[in-house]
Amino acid sequence: MKVRFAPSPTGYIHVGNARAALANWLVARKAGGRFVLRLDDTDTARSKPEYARAIEEDLRWLGLDWDQSFRQSDRTANYAAAAEKLKAQGRLYPCLESEEELEFKREQRRRQNKPPVYDRAALKMTAEQLAKAEANGKQPYWRFKLSNGEVSWKDGVLGDRRVKLPAISDPVLVRADGTFLYTFTSVVDDIETGVTDIIRGEDHVTNTGIQLDIMAALGLRREMRFAHLPLLVDAEGSPLSKRLNSVSLRQFRRDGIEPAALAGYLATLGTSTDPVPAMPADLVQVWDMGRVSRSAARFDPRQMMALNRKYLHGLDFAAVRERLPSGATERFWLAVRGNLDTLAEAQDWLDIAEGDVVPPVQAEEAAFLRDAIATLPEEPWGDDTWSRWTAALAERTGRKGRVLFWPLRRALTGEEHGPDLKALLPLIGRERALTRLTASAG
Repeated sequence: MKVRFAPSPTGYIHVGNARAALANWLVARKAGGRFVLRLDDTDTARSKPEYARAIEEDLRWLGLDWDQSFRQSDRTANYAAAAEKLKAQGRLYPCLESEEELEFKREQRRRQNKPPVYDRAALKMTAEQLAKAEANGKQPYWRFKLSNGEVSWKDGVLGDRRVKLPAISDPVLVRADGTFLYTFTSVVDDIETGVTDIIRGEDHVTNTGIQLDIMAALGLRREMRFAHLPLLVDAEGSPLSKRLNSVSLRQFRRDGIEPAALAGYLATLGTSTDPVPAMPADLVQVWDMGRVSRSAARFDPRQMMALNRKYLHGLDFAAVRERLPSGATERFWLAVRGNLDTLAEAQDWLDIAEGDVVPPVQAEEAAFLRDAIATLPEEPWGDDTWSRWTAALAERTGRKGRVLFWPLRRALTGEEHGPDLKALLPLIGRERALTRLTASAG
């Protein structure tokens, strides 16, 4: 088995790409096959080296590696040779119509209630007409003549699929400037690099029918297996927006999403399996393409964030030691981890535990806070300090529950919610606690 993930370095990887990459990687690793990273960079105007580097960085961050990688820009000679083979068969033919002329033809067919497919008028052009046009400075682009009939395959996710080729315009494979389009370059690469299984989004189903026809014309005789993953939608069922890269891996990394949370979430999207945070290597044995539904899968950032919290809350200190802010101890980590959405928030709580906090003035609670100061235990402080202090304060004031605890939390942390003060109070220490209580009392 050999699979490939083939992003274009024209932007950052979004979750739809990442889902396909993860599915390919899991299939290959479970079968003992090979995973290839192919950068489809033939669009020279939009492809950028910084995006190529970002793609590799983001895949490694997600926990994916590859056995081989290459760029399509290094294989133009291979595409040229394949194009000449198709020209010799009469399957690749030159065209000269402008986009305006083609749109006029499409509109005419629509008015006649016909599908707006290309009419193959260029096939009637003689060699003399083509030579004259070229002498006048026009350069042809080249279309592939599709077969009649239909192409069918057993899809690994969607089941039996058929594409009726006469309902599709002959695709352009070579532009007038001599550059090659994805539809063609992908086929040549898949054949020549020995790819056996192609796993990608459902939006490629029609493209698969076209590419199977091109593969046959180029002489592919071995089986090529396909699986198309239903596209992702947002939590409301609308198409997933890629606006402002809001669903890019790069943005999720900046937002503090853990790779185990994202991988665990993506691996179960579109299945009935409950997600668990896990790195790809730990998902290999449980991955099953047969569990993927044929329906669109909902990508809900709130569910992913919940998984992120679950993952962080279960991490021991050794797993995060190198990523915590300087000065963070195991005692600190165990005190705050259950309150974190992202690891970056640990810095905020370290500042609260050990820094200078200016709490809000609670004038209406001044008398209560003075009682809190009067009952504040002497050091040393330990795990029982909070319970001893609040018990004494409750006996002195008659307060209990929220009216007892909430003013203390605001005074000690400046926040209304946070880690259990039983664990946090000893980290704050008596001197800082006394200063904050006094400031909050006004």
